Amino acid sequence: MKERDRSLEENERFMKRALKLAEKSDSEGEVPVGAVIVKDGEIIAVGRNKREKKKNALFHAEIEAINKACKKLGQWRLLDCDIYVTLEPCPMCAGAIINSRIRKVYFGAKDPKAGACGSVVNLFDLEFNHKPELKFGILEEDCSEMLRKFFKKLRKRSCKVKQNML
Repeated sequence: MKERDRSLEENERFMKRALKLAEKSDSEGEVPVGAVIVKDGEIIAVGRNKREKKKNALFHAEIEAINKACKKLGQWRLLDCDIYVTLEPCPMCAGAIINSRIRKVYFGAKDPKAGACGSVVNLFDLEFNHKPELKFGILEEDCSEMLRKFFKKLRKRSCKVKQNML
């Protein structure tokens, strides 16, 4: 089913929800990334980074949101669903998006070190059996600023630890 393009206002509303989830991750010392899955204009699942909390590299925001959406819909194919994520998906998450057949990916900030939707590589350009549409830059500055602040705080903490060790 082809859904009409959403307005900028709708896209920003969903990305703001993803930013709220990212803030929660940030408050727990996680890299601040949030994800929201939308079907028929309604949020059906959310996720946020929990790698540190769960001590598991698989607990990315997108993976959590996809898992919840599959459970809610009772199927693994998310054909009529779109995902909003504050940071460009990594290769693992881009692969999960392809495999779950998500229709569109909206992301805020680019990830020049691990982005798999154009920054390092674009997995959606490869010859896989499903090619999600890609929309970049929804609330880009807000998403980028949250990540900049997080990593600045992390570097500051790391310097203090090193100084205390001397």
